[in-house]
Amino acid sequence: MLELRPICENCGKKLPPNSTEAMICTYECTFCADCVENILHNVCPNCGGGLEKRPIRKQANLIKHPPSTKEVYKPIDKDSFNNLLKQFQGIPPELR
Repeated sequence: MLELRPICENCGKKLPPNSTEAMICTYECTFCADCVENILHNVCPNCGGGLEKRPIRKQANLIKHPPSTKEVYKPIDKDSFNNLLKQFQGIPPELR
């Protein structure tokens, strides 16, 4: 079951289950679209993978499978991330 995390890991922006701005990597690291586009450049700072729009769970299914309340907030370390970004930026996620 996909974990619907409530905030952007980098900036802390609220990302409710119905947010169209939530982006995730294959490990469910969660970021807002603004951070993905303008800071991360589609490179997950945790795994180096790409980020995709998080699917929206139907309202009726949120009762049986509620979103996570676990807030993961760990803004990127710019120096470490710049090294990762140099390694993967410009390489499509499917080729990393």
